[in-house]
Amino acid sequence: MALRSAARAAAIAAAAESAANGTPVVAEDAIDARAPARSAGTADPRIPRRPYDKPAGSPARTTVDGHTSGAEIFQVFAPCPQGLDDALAGELRDLGFADARAGRAGAHFSTDWNGVLRANLYSRLATRILAQVAQETVTSEEELYALARATPWERWFGAEQTLRVDTSAVRSPMQSLQFCNLRAKDGICDRLREREGERPSIDTVRPDARVHVFLSESTATLYLDTSGESLFKRGWRLDKGEAPLRENLAAGMLVLAGWDAATPLLDPFCGSGTLVIEAALKSLRVPPGISRPFAFERLRGHQERRWFDLKEDARAKILKEVPATLAGADIDPRAIEAARLNADRAGLTEEAVYFEVADARDTCPLDERAGAIITNPPYGERLELAENATLWPEWATTLKREFNGWKMHMITNDLDLPKKLRLNPSRRTPLYNGALECRLFSFDLVSGGFRDGPPKAE
Repeated sequence: MALRSAARAAAIAAAAESAANGTPVVAEDAIDARAPARSAGTADPRIPRRPYDKPAGSPARTTVDGHTSGAEIFQVFAPCPQGLDDALAGELRDLGFADARAGRAGAHFSTDWNGVLRANLYSRLATRILAQVAQETVTSEEELYALARATPWERWFGAEQTLRVDTSAVRSPMQSLQFCNLRAKDGICDRLREREGERPSIDTVRPDARVHVFLSESTATLYLDTSGESLFKRGWRLDKGEAPLRENLAAGMLVLAGWDAATPLLDPFCGSGTLVIEAALKSLRVPPGISRPFAFERLRGHQERRWFDLKEDARAKILKEVPATLAGADIDPRAIEAARLNADRAGLTEEAVYFEVADARDTCPLDERAGAIITNPPYGERLELAENATLWPEWATTLKREFNGWKMHMITNDLDLPKKLRLNPSRRTPLYNGALECRLFSFDLVSGGFRDGPPKAE
């Protein structure tokens, strides 16, 4: 929670003065070492102690706007793959976060701690759920240190837990993000040593607590990561296959395609089955976070009973069968085996999803109703040059013959692929697959949408 009270400003100023006067800090190469214990009485008196009688997850009554009566409200940022910002904001509003709005590669909203848990459990598109705990104007690394040192981290974690700090910036005047990260880390660790007698150990792989620092032109915002591992790690995909889509990007493609559970779906280049499995779990209303651990479970004040009740309520709403055919095909038998194993780990039966070894050029609809082809076709290093020359026109012939009346949505970084297919896209949506800039091309598969003759060069 960001506080701009006079007491807080005084605390930050005092910490900045302490840093400027040479108060010892720990160098980067010694950050993992625990410092000698100090008694509580030796804490710096210039940093005022404040009572925090509302631990994370303190009980309160739920209201219709997703907040709880009398509960502390957090400003939250949920990052996501670039290009899914608006889709994520819409998803969050559908989940009851009425003030959700799109931001840069993510969405902002406000909620209480119960809402933080719900967002982690239900969001299919977010990468993390970051709860803002402090925000101030900063102009130097020492002011950043002071802000970190004045923030009451002991509410959420202590010296007995491991810590990781990450820093990112947009248009920040700070010269070194690495040094900013070190000073923020020092501020957190010095605060906990003063309050609790020890510094937390640093663990960059599996930390108990994770803090994100975001620097803009004039401000620093400190976030507590409530998710832990990225939310696209649902817990079911162990067999990744070649060039896999992340689960939240696959879920975002379903949203951008306008797909609904009553529509048959086919992925003719399914790889390890991510798109089809995500469609099935969405169709069955299985929350994406139902089977994975979260960082908030390791924080102080975590109320296990409340979290158990949230998951039980979610499980009660899961449907028993999908209303439409969901199928994936791939020419590689190893990919299909991986897809079937992933589906099994996700709790899906063969009646829910169907995977088959098949060439995309030989596929046909498995449902009499017109449906949607949503896919991540091979491109770049995944496709041999000789195959590239024949695959696309031959697949286009299959689409024309077998899928008249269907919609197709495909993600690719090959901006010439529609020409190779002799198809006119109805929409081009910029989207990023990791760091790779792509387009989600949308097509109406009707006979008139195919050009006659070979594709013309631009």
